[in-house]
Amino acid sequence: MRSRALYLLSIFLVFTLMACSKKPADTASNTAIQNTAAPSNDASGNASAPATPATAAPPPAPAPQPLVVPAGTTLTVRLGESVGSKISSPGQSFSATLVSPITVGGNTVIPAGASARGTVVDAKPLGRFKGGAFLEVRLNSITVNGTEQRIRTSAVSRTLKGKGKRTAVMAGGGTALGAIIGGLAGGGKGAAIGAAAGAGAGTGGAAFTGNKEIVLPAESALSFRLTAPLEVNP
Repeated sequence: MRSRALYLLSIFLVFTLMACSKKPADTASNTAIQNTAAPSNDASGNASAPATPATAAPPPAPAPQPLVVPAGTTLTVRLGESVGSKISSPGQSFSATLVSPITVGGNTVIPAGASARGTVVDAKPLGRFKGGAFLEVRLNSITVNGTEQRIRTSAVSRTLKGKGKRTAVMAGGGTALGAIIGGLAGGGKGAAIGAAAGAGAGTGGAAFTGNKEIVLPAESALSFRLTAPLEVNP
């Protein structure tokens, strides 16, 4: 009986020790679980908290608007080469340089010295007996801030009246004078000879008088007027 009581006591002590050793482990396990869950709670707390708004970037500056040179503005240029009724032909281009700056609202839009280009619209040399000389030019483009821009301008024309009528009168007068001289010399046949001689003299006189052509030499100043507005990017 005593042996059995000792055996039972031993078993009881073993279970008691096992229970004591398991409780701290469970406690440690529960503590670990609580510690692990704590950061999760903190994280969820931070997530639910309102975020501090970032400083907004300033809006971009608006792009500068182009300046408009109105129609009717006068562009005065100096020719870079000579053009003329006889030395030029229709469609021929020429260079030029802006003499005075173009301003809009007190701001210089196109500086003096800007390069320009133009075209000979028409060129007619003088005829020997009739007609006159004619020259017409127009600006086509101007360079602003390194960019060549097309422009529309009025034309500049020069006209020189021919001496055709005067030449014909001189030739006719020579013919009449020759006929008179021929008639006095011998009538009929003499008149015909005199008329031919007089006509030759009249023609020679016309060729001798000659006629000047229209010539606009290099460095000549010409003024053109814009017929359409010109937009210039600053």
